[in-house]
Amino acid sequence: MSKVTNLNQFRKQQARVKKREQSSVNAEKFGRSKAEKTLQESRATKERRDLDGHQREHDE
Repeated sequence: MSKVTNLNQFRKQQARVKKREQSSVNAEKFGRSKAEKTLQESRATKERRDLDGHQREHDE
């Protein structure tokens, strides 16, 4: 005789596996330390300042 399989358990197990895969993708995508976030923010601020510094004066 074959083993009886509970389909509800099988579905829940598949859902758990899918959720774990999605969470690992999200951790890779969004998981940054506070130091990395502040570094990126400060670099962006510096780039904006540098760009504004290179703007030409418009004489009318």
